[in-house]
Amino acid sequence: MTEVPQHAFDDAAQILESAISGDSAAVADTFDAVVDRDGVVGAWDVAWCLAATMVGQMPGGGGAWTLEFPGIDEAQYDKRWVARFVSAYVNGDFPTSEALFGAAIADGQLPDCLLALAGSTVATLRRRAA
Repeated sequence: MTEVPQHAFDDAAQILESAISGDSAAVADTFDAVVDRDGVVGAWDVAWCLAATMVGQMPGGGGAWTLEFPGIDEAQYDKRWVARFVSAYVNGDFPTSEALFGAAIADGQLPDCLLALAGSTVATLRRRAA
């Protein structure tokens, strides 16, 4: 496993703070700054941190995890991407997470996918807090 640099956690925290306050422009600006500084690898690091925040503490035990996403095939591109990226995170499946990034870049969808990931993470945190 590749270590995620500390600044990726800091960037993820800044993104979450902006997302919690409903400032999607600030979320996008932070992701843009990350890409300018560290390239797509930096955006992947931040996305991995967001997925970790969304998932939270995972119960022990090995093996593959299966996540249920009813209606996923009918969902919008960004929502499908988030579900698959989080699933890749849970399973420690780096090749799939990298392929998802590549596909989103090729399809011109990465910014929307990253915004959806930030929004989904915030929604999950709010649900947990309630």
